[in-house]
Amino acid sequence: MSVAGIPVLHNHINNKATAAVSASGEAQLLAVTSPYTGETIAHVPLSTSKDVDAAVEAATKALAEWSRLTLKARAAYLLRLYTALQAQADELVALIVREHGKTYTEAQGDLSKGLETLEYAIGLPQLAQGHVQMVSGGVQCRDERVAVGVVAGIVPFNFPFMVPFWTIPLALGMGNTYVLKPSEKVPMTMTRVAEIAASVLPPGVLNIVHGDRTAAIALTEHSHVHAVAFVGTSAVAEQVHRRGVAAGKRVLALGGAKNHLVALPDCDVELTAQDVVNSFTGCAGQRCMAASVLLVVGEQPELLRRIVAKAQALVPASKGPGAMGPVIDAAALERIEAAIMHATDIDGATVLLDGRANDRFATCRREKGGFWIGPTVLCHKAASDQALQQEIFGPVLSVLHCDSFDAALAIENASAYGNAACVYTSSGAHAEYFAQRFGAAMVGINIGVPVPREPFSFGGVKRSKFGSSDITGDGAIEFFSVRRKITTKWAVSTEKSWMN
Repeated sequence: MSVAGIPVLHNHINNKATAAVSASGEAQLLAVTSPYTGETIAHVPLSTSKDVDAAVEAATKALAEWSRLTLKARAAYLLRLYTALQAQADELVALIVREHGKTYTEAQGDLSKGLETLEYAIGLPQLAQGHVQMVSGGVQCRDERVAVGVVAGIVPFNFPFMVPFWTIPLALGMGNTYVLKPSEKVPMTMTRVAEIAASVLPPGVLNIVHGDRTAAIALTEHSHVHAVAFVGTSAVAEQVHRRGVAAGKRVLALGGAKNHLVALPDCDVELTAQDVVNSFTGCAGQRCMAASVLLVVGEQPELLRRIVAKAQALVPASKGPGAMGPVIDAAALERIEAAIMHATDIDGATVLLDGRANDRFATCRREKGGFWIGPTVLCHKAASDQALQQEIFGPVLSVLHCDSFDAALAIENASAYGNAACVYTSSGAHAEYFAQRFGAAMVGINIGVPVPREPFSFGGVKRSKFGSSDITGDGAIEFFSVRRKITTKWAVSTEKSWMN
């Protein structure tokens, strides 16, 4: 189906492409635009509660048979899914680039990191083994992990493949069935994944429902959904957590971030400058682990000079040396420009590099369309400035000078968020001092995007996470399963205890 030659996406329920419906018949459609050009590349349906009901019903019907399979049998399905996705890697990377605006290198990373979680889930027969012990004469206790039930996943636009695959493999591996609502801004990648998965997984195990807030709320509050995994802004994450918990569900909702990097006087200047630029400009700053604030301890003019020079050398492109992509849409571009204007005109920050005035990015925006803005570096006077407090989610770095280690730590600790923090230093003692005192859950030493790799789990603290588990690794195994404890006695024992 298409509108004016532009494809209309469908939900995927029971391994079949299913048209969304509304009370009047056909569902309302939303345009999906290319960040590179601004052109409409697809239409995504805004599903209603009826569509959500159909997807949840399919997942519910599939649950009994899927959850009764052994861990080993489910892992075999995941291995086949891994092989099928790998075979279509180039197509998936191209889709990520087209609908999100990532560079090809970033899109390859998006796919690789998601597949890494799938690789981890294939090992669940070894990772999720229970315990067995003779606890008394003739009495044995064992535990085993069983499925929670139907799981709903609600994900943002910034990683079309990786973020959904933070949860899908582990949830399925632990015996749950799944209904995913991709971001309406980047629905094409997971639509293709659903098509690929239909050739591998049994019907109803993985279902895709497109839509906006209406579909998200319907999933969160559905009586037959037992757990909800959400990634998005902190304000929405808090609402999802509150709604889901009130409805008696397990909820893990990851929110936003304001990540602090601290450059000490003994840092390697070249390594630090390059890593800081990679951190705040990668994916055009649209990631919850991106550098946002650089706290410079002491005067380090050479470090700032190199950061500005390296950021200024980046070019608007989808591939090649120094390539940087656009931001997701016009609303994001407007928000980022407004944040820069507030920092300079209201808070009095000094502009070291102005992405709004970057000729290469401005020319690309004017000639190609799309949502381009160059890297921006601001030097602030006070930690209370708005740009140091609020998540901008764009290629903007706020710099603030600090007099001491503890002054930098006080600023980082005071943040309402707690995803990532990093220190750049050549001293192991200094590194450990900061690592033990940062207020974030994921800490980097000379690395500005400290994303844990499996088996280490991803998750923040404070307003960066609502819920008690992490979303990958062993934290996710715990979230997506229930421990069932079984105590057995087959023969009368001569030993006397309270159990016999």
